[in-house]
Amino acid sequence: METVLSGIRSTGNLHLGNYFGAVRNFVKMQDNNNCFFFIADYHSLTTYPTPHDLHNNVKMVLAEYLAAGLDPEKSAIFVQSDVPEIPEFYLLLVMNAYVGELERTTTFKDKVRTQPENVNAGLLTYPVLMAADILIHNADKVPVGKDQEQNLEMARKFARRFNHMYKVDYFKDPEPYNFGEDLVKVPGLDGSGKMGKTAGNGLYLIDDDKTIRQKVMRAVTDSGPTTPNSPVSEPIQNLFLIMNLVSQPETLSFYKEKYADCSIRYGDLKKQLAEDIVTYITPIRERITGIINDEAYLRKVSKLGAEKARASASKTLKDVREIIGFKTF
Repeated sequence: METVLSGIRSTGNLHLGNYFGAVRNFVKMQDNNNCFFFIADYHSLTTYPTPHDLHNNVKMVLAEYLAAGLDPEKSAIFVQSDVPEIPEFYLLLVMNAYVGELERTTTFKDKVRTQPENVNAGLLTYPVLMAADILIHNADKVPVGKDQEQNLEMARKFARRFNHMYKVDYFKDPEPYNFGEDLVKVPGLDGSGKMGKTAGNGLYLIDDDKTIRQKVMRAVTDSGPTTPNSPVSEPIQNLFLIMNLVSQPETLSFYKEKYADCSIRYGDLKKQLAEDIVTYITPIRERITGIINDEAYLRKVSKLGAEKARASASKTLKDVREIIGFKTF
């Protein structure tokens, strides 16, 4: 059984893109892998969240992932800051990371360009903390998006460097977890691209019915087909892709036929899609609301997850300290 680790942002609500893209695959992974899912609240400190926002964001994200299907009995679901072994291990790793290689990472250069007023040391050493998250559980696989592939490669570099420096074969080379055909890319409502928080084109699992309907009715369309069986434009194809995820097959077939014979009415399409999304999201939203109001359950989950994570992390940290040469008198 392979060990799989995935970090979860501690800011931003889950949208349909997250849910159909990664989260449903995380749920499947739990049955056949030793999974660690953590909420990366240390990483969020690079943007200076307020204490109130930091805690509430972590609480909401934890509730959302539990409502979406992560099982605390099957996996270790924990908050990064509940595992003190991580920052100590990060300190040991950062001693063998070089400023030049960190300055060359794409994510750091992007941050320097987009937020020059806040270029802190945490941004510079972000890949080291990410490597600590991964290597402290000696993970075999790590699900990563395109924007994090370089940081995973940095983790592999730090693992090899440690093994070489101390002449050991301790750390594995963590590999990217490829979902293959199971990875669903959900388009946004703006007519192009994928659904995302920064693009402002998302439908969130916590959205109420009115918000969902308003967002869908504002979705970008086109002027309509002018000839039978004409190619489907990208904005309409995007709506069909979302409908394929949330609607009944016959509903999707009906509107595709209407498009093909030029009788489609986009207002009707959007109303149907909005109602199907409401039907799909409502039970998930209700689970989120129930969980986030159950303080005792959230404490139980976070405590159980921290215990599992610390059992794994403490062993790695103990081994690493001994390899480096730290000894207790």
